[in-house]
Amino acid sequence: MLSSLRWLALEVKYLGPAGEFYERHLDLPLAEQREAELVFDAGGTDLVLRRPSGVPRGGLHVHYAFATPPDRYDGWWEHLSKRFDLTEHRFGSARSLYFYDIEGNCVEIGQRGEGDRDITGIFEVVLEVEDLGRAEAFYETLGMDVTSRGEERRRVRLTTGAFDLELWEPHLGLADARGGVHVDFGVEAEDPTAAAERVRGRACDVEPLAEGVRIRDPDGHYLTLVA
Repeated sequence: MLSSLRWLALEVKYLGPAGEFYERHLDLPLAEQREAELVFDAGGTDLVLRRPSGVPRGGLHVHYAFATPPDRYDGWWEHLSKRFDLTEHRFGSARSLYFYDIEGNCVEIGQRGEGDRDITGIFEVVLEVEDLGRAEAFYETLGMDVTSRGEERRRVRLTTGAFDLELWEPHLGLADARGGVHVDFGVEAEDPTAAAERVRGRACDVEPLAEGVRIRDPDGHYLTLVA
């Protein structure tokens, strides 16, 4: 069984300006600073900004979504609309706003869940894939459930219950977003080794680590399963 997103890594050219962007506009606290990385606390999920100094790299032009309690959404709109040209979409009764960071990642803030923080986690990440059917089968075998498929766009949405993953064949999505390439992300798993074994024959690589198991999926994305 898979559950929450533990981290998402974004590739940045310069750590200083990228870090300042997330501190200034999204008020994310800096949790850790390393030689080639800044780690921000996004409500229990680590948002990692990483210089391209090794493998796995962080993701490029990633579309991902922060969760905010519904009653705090209007505050985000008021705050961000002063500085950005925002786009908004509705999903049933829930609203989401979209804008871009300085590295070209599409940042979404959506009404989801509850909590006492303005940002309570990251609830969605979008991956670009070459073959939608192949990618869907891979993540279903890993333990995720399909919740919807696109009618006008080539996409599949899967969930662990706590975290959603969208798979897109190359196209422009909502707010002209693109799915991320060579994305590095970590997800909690009840039994990382057993989950990884289910996809060993489909994965490009499966590597045991001290904290879990790192899997490279058929499209080159790095997924680490942690207990």
